[in-house]
Amino acid sequence: MKLTADSLTTHLRERLLGAYLISGDEPLLAGEAADAVRAAARAAGFTEREVHFPERAGDWDEIRGSAANRSLFGSRRVLEIRMSGRPGTAGNAALVALLAAEDPETLFLILTPRLEREAQGAEWVRAVEARGGWVQIWPVDAGRLVGWLRGRARRLGLEASDAALELLAERTEGNLLAAHQELGKLTLLAGGAAVTPESVLMSVADSARFDVFQLSEAVLAGTAGRALRVLAGLRAEGTEPTLVLWALTKALRDAWSSLEAPGGGAGRGWGRQGAALERAARRAPRMAFGDLTARAARADRVIKGRVVGNAWDELTLLATAICA
Repeated sequence: MKLTADSLTTHLRERLLGAYLISGDEPLLAGEAADAVRAAARAAGFTEREVHFPERAGDWDEIRGSAANRSLFGSRRVLEIRMSGRPGTAGNAALVALLAAEDPETLFLILTPRLEREAQGAEWVRAVEARGGWVQIWPVDAGRLVGWLRGRARRLGLEASDAALELLAERTEGNLLAAHQELGKLTLLAGGAAVTPESVLMSVADSARFDVFQLSEAVLAGTAGRALRVLAGLRAEGTEPTLVLWALTKALRDAWSSLEAPGGGAGRGWGRQGAALERAARRAPRMAFGDLTARAARADRVIKGRVVGNAWDELTLLATAICA
């Protein structure tokens, strides 16, 4: 059974399955999902909890042995397995065997980072889906962040204007844990009063986190202000200029390729960047690709030390030029 972070709470009120897999790279949402499963398990009489961190093949033998050993007092238990990556051959076999046993006294809670498409088809993942629930945790992107903050504020009893939420989203984008903490702080500081942009500015630190794919989306969409903000964030986080240049040149290639997209379907198959690419396709006929390529080549030479200049200045000029 596949579940989402939003549907998990409703599901747990109705039933409790024998196994849950929570995968994703968003710590706040993954942690809340795991807490919800643990709380439901405690309410159902699973009073013991064991936590394992398998790293080597031999660790799986220990997990299988632990699962086979009954508690002295016969208590029901949650056997929690936290993986930092793929389980490997030994882990795959162990998980399939553990889930096939269908021990009603043991609930399996498996936590992993985001699973790539190939890993999603692994035998152990299919075994979890057959016996239990798989909760895939997805990041909250910029377009949905204000709505996410509004829902959180409502649950906290916090009244906040749209402008305040938009400012909070801007200052915490890519860092849901910081956004959650700032909402809690604003709840205490507001004292029942409505939160305004001014109160957000006074109390909220700039905790936004960005990656180069967000930069690529911004320049494809032609949103210069956002592109420069993401670029400044990447610089502050110590991102290598070479990686930033790669993202910008990839955006250029994508925009160029959109000129030849049949039937105007520029955004098909591009995932999150689909809408941005469609906007780039509309601007592409007016883009000076020769000049932009030359500017990218200059930025490359500056980064490599072949031309005197500041790499981040060149990247800023390139990003702005692509947006223009």
